[in-house]
Amino acid sequence: MIWGSAGRQHTWLAVGARTFALLSLVMPLILKNNQLLLLALLATGAVWAAVTAAELLGLPATLILVMDSLLVATVAGLSSHSTTAILGAIAVPPFTAGLSRGVRGVVLSLSAELTAYVVVVLTTSSLDQDQGSAAFTWAVTGLGLGLIAAFVRRTFLQVNDPQRAYRDAQTLIRELITLSGRLSSGLDPVALGGQIASAVRDELPVSAVTIHIPRGEVLTPLVGDSGLATPDLTVSEELAQYSLMTGNVRIAGHSFAFPLNSGGGVAAVVSGVLAPGLDPQAMDLPRRLSALDRHLSPATVRLDTAVLFLAFRDSATVEERRRLAREMHDGVAQEMASLGYFVDTLIDQEPEGSTRARQLTMLRERLTMVVGEVRRSVQTLRTEIGESDSLGTAIGSLARHLGASSGIPIHVTLDEQTTRLRPEIESELLRIAQEAMTNAVRHSGATSISVHCSVAPPCAEIVVADNGRGLGARRHDSHGLEIMRERAALVAGDLTVSDNVPHGTVVSVRLDASSGVSPQEATVEPDTLLA
Repeated sequence: MIWGSAGRQHTWLAVGARTFALLSLVMPLILKNNQLLLLALLATGAVWAAVTAAELLGLPATLILVMDSLLVATVAGLSSHSTTAILGAIAVPPFTAGLSRGVRGVVLSLSAELTAYVVVVLTTSSLDQDQGSAAFTWAVTGLGLGLIAAFVRRTFLQVNDPQRAYRDAQTLIRELITLSGRLSSGLDPVALGGQIASAVRDELPVSAVTIHIPRGEVLTPLVGDSGLATPDLTVSEELAQYSLMTGNVRIAGHSFAFPLNSGGGVAAVVSGVLAPGLDPQAMDLPRRLSALDRHLSPATVRLDTAVLFLAFRDSATVEERRRLAREMHDGVAQEMASLGYFVDTLIDQEPEGSTRARQLTMLRERLTMVVGEVRRSVQTLRTEIGESDSLGTAIGSLARHLGASSGIPIHVTLDEQTTRLRPEIESELLRIAQEAMTNAVRHSGATSISVHCSVAPPCAEIVVADNGRGLGARRHDSHGLEIMRERAALVAGDLTVSDNVPHGTVVSVRLDASSGVSPQEATVEPDTLLA
């Protein structure tokens, strides 16, 4: 059964189809003046009126379609020996069944119709050639209309089904689980990008090569030599951006860039610099780069799949964080704030300076502190890096919120290039910066916090320093440092925590040019790219 407005849409579409079928049978009735056809037409109309009433009353859809099919086929079987025109009515129940139950409804309706028709005809008379031919033609027509109706139901009539997105996701996730066992190269984009870089080095004499992946309208270095500072490499990175925009091979001197297409657009861009002393024209570089794009097609599909998988995982994580933030804000935070107002009322009723008033005041201060902690946690959960926001922008936004809620000034300095880090790296670095700033606000007793963010992909450094009490004895209930170290390890970064001079704490995380290199790259043979 289809619920809500989709169910009403199905009912009125079915009414329209039945009405059109009855009107189409009026012409043969007028031309032939056949009384049996008139009776059959009236009987069919009565059946469909009853079926429509049952649909409006909300009776089970399966029961309705079976009764519709059986009764219409029975009427057709009793009258088709006199006129085969009535057989056109048997095309309608499969159509309405497709609207209400999809393909399964179509199969069930046709089965019931054919069974009832054959039984009635063989019981009351014999099945001649004209009857059999007409019945087969209209049954096939009903099958086609039913399949069209099933497609309409799936595409248009279930848009308001609140469970549809979950059903579709359920089907796709099951397919993904089944397919994951056949992904021989895994879903690590760094390892797959390293394989492509190795294959390019095997095919071309290059001094540097970098694999970039698109992120919106800009490129993010995945693996390679983008951390080196040479004029030719800078030119190659500019060519990579042009190659992304145009989808064509770009060459300037010894620098080059070409797109890798996976069938759904540009999945990655390869940029590089030829070895010194080579002549790009003499080696026919444009043709070789175009051939290399085709040569790397299997590896490109694998890389694009891995990047899409990461995007799916990150999207699911972001939505879960938002849900938790909403529940905390609308639940715990509101209840704690309401409790605070109640305590304020109790304080006003107590004599000033009494023991009970002092105790209630301490409770109110504690509640205020807890509400502040909850709100900071909500802000932490909701903070993320969008397609257009850089890592530094996200850190600055978080610092403003923490500074405003805590009253502690947080000074942020940024030194970022336009090139972005990979999304998963930016996400982990943001969480490390969040934890470091939050710890400084909560536990350091600082009056000032400074944050420096430097990004030059694939290198990056974030330093959070405060002027608080400095490093103290580790609390047994504190896991922030371990979490930051785990996050740094996920992106091959180096996390250090030290005393600040003259007092306070410094937390820094650093990524160098080798941080994006996966150890799997050295163990994969380039020839496997062409399998």
